[in-house]
Amino acid sequence: MATAAGAISRAARQRIILDHVLRVGSATAAELIELTGRSAMTVHRDLEDLAARNLVRKFHGGVSALPTSVFESSSEFRLLRRTEEKVALAKVAISFVEPGMSLMLDDSTTVLALGQLLSASAPLTVVTNYCQVLSLLKEAADVHLIMIGGAYSRTHDSFIAPPDQTNLEAYAVDIAFQSTSTMDDRLTYHQEQDIVTMKRAMLQSGRRRVLMMDGSKVGHTSLHRYLPISEFTDVILTEDVEPRVRERIADHATVHVASLSSR
Repeated sequence: MATAAGAISRAARQRIILDHVLRVGSATAAELIELTGRSAMTVHRDLEDLAARNLVRKFHGGVSALPTSVFESSSEFRLLRRTEEKVALAKVAISFVEPGMSLMLDDSTTVLALGQLLSASAPLTVVTNYCQVLSLLKEAADVHLIMIGGAYSRTHDSFIAPPDQTNLEAYAVDIAFQSTSTMDDRLTYHQEQDIVTMKRAMLQSGRRRVLMMDGSKVGHTSLHRYLPISEFTDVILTEDVEPRVRERIADHATVHVASLSSR
């Protein structure tokens, strides 16, 4: 059955397409026309755009999902995912921020949602390796923005380097905000070792260390162990995380729950 997609934005329509392709593995253009309720021309333009951004792989008559490791690494892909949950997490995280503070923001799109709220709490100093944060805050007059890192990663749209090449030991910020791929009730994980190394160095700069995780990331593991939850002072979780899981996480850090008001 077609969705009421005619009135929604292009980005929202592409999220519908991408979610469907990831769920079923592949889809024909005809299926996606039916799914979205839009014209063949519109859907074909969407598929061309998604393929050009390396979010799907085109074949004759349709598209298929890329390997998990490819799209989980892609900043473009992550920007399209779980947007409501990211906003909910950011609304809790901004309550930790006061004018005059210094903040460390990692290259997660979850933390980027917090970046969108920071101008109202200025003056602030923001240290980051994520180019999306640079684009977001570079015109904010009362935000002192410091970029860190090493080699530019087009996949992550951020700067990544071994800790001894980042000068991160020079910083001591009030709060370091992070997200990561997955977590269980004791450990956090990420699928890429070089990102693990970078995140660890960034986190050590924070006196308060805040992990922001939506429910889709909880109760799973990824290839590389990142850090025990006890390395964070606070964990913000969306309310769709089961209460008993939140209680176990609360054994290791202070847990805050973000409401998903539209549900």
